[in-house]
Amino acid sequence: MTKPLHDAHRHIGRLPAYPFYGGPAITADVTARGTVKELVADLDADRIERALVLPNYGVPDPDAAFDLNSLAIEAAQSDDRIRCGLWVSPKATDSARNDAALALAGEEGVAALKTSFLLGGHPSDPECLEQLDKVFAAARDHDLTVHVHTSPGAASDVDQIGTLVERYARDVRLHLVHLGGGMSGHMKLIGGRLFDWIEAGMQVYTDTSWAIGFAPAWLVQEIERRGVGHDRILFATDAPWGDFAGEHARLTAAAGDGELAEAFFHHNFSALYG
Repeated sequence: MTKPLHDAHRHIGRLPAYPFYGGPAITADVTARGTVKELVADLDADRIERALVLPNYGVPDPDAAFDLNSLAIEAAQSDDRIRCGLWVSPKATDSARNDAALALAGEEGVAALKTSFLLGGHPSDPECLEQLDKVFAAARDHDLTVHVHTSPGAASDVDQIGTLVERYARDVRLHLVHLGGGMSGHMKLIGGRLFDWIEAGMQVYTDTSWAIGFAPAWLVQEIERRGVGHDRILFATDAPWGDFAGEHARLTAAAGDGELAEAFFHHNFSALYG
């Protein structure tokens, strides 16, 4: 494919070193970009025409991600190719931080709100409900998409994230990042739930970053078999946690170079993120 691409999930910002899993302090996001100039250079190198840029996150320091909201807005307001998402948290202890982040939801260039349960909280925890209601209400009021991480097991499992779909996705667009994030998530989503939600009127979307090799091909087969979903799949790199070459090759191999590829690599981004 020679046309420039649209990337629906890319991060900006460098995180502090942290001793994950009881080991020494490490910095794993080795290709993370700490300035808008560096980010734009990556977009140019990968021939990315449009991108949704989100604050980097992953260390259990709430300020690390929240503090990067200003950098994400700077990126969106300095380059017409870029839209940004704001980091928000499901945790009750981050209520004041969420209020400050959501006060920026109307800023030029903001197109999404990003949250994850990797750093705590749970979709069905009553203590998280107030923050989740606040986040989705802001998305509704400002016509934003909510970006939610998925991965197998614990609070990020499709079984748990599905409660957000049922609760909010009738009137708020919900982007389930990573297609479930692994084998069980792929099987749950591609095996039925994604298409069932779409047919039930849910505004649910996903991308194929982190997808195991078999999943994009199966996803395309199920889209063709069920006749829905072609407008709900997006290309995403998740850089620096994913890589452009691998993500692009996997989805290209599955989608080919016809109308479906045009939807995944171009049109669906424009429809969702402007």
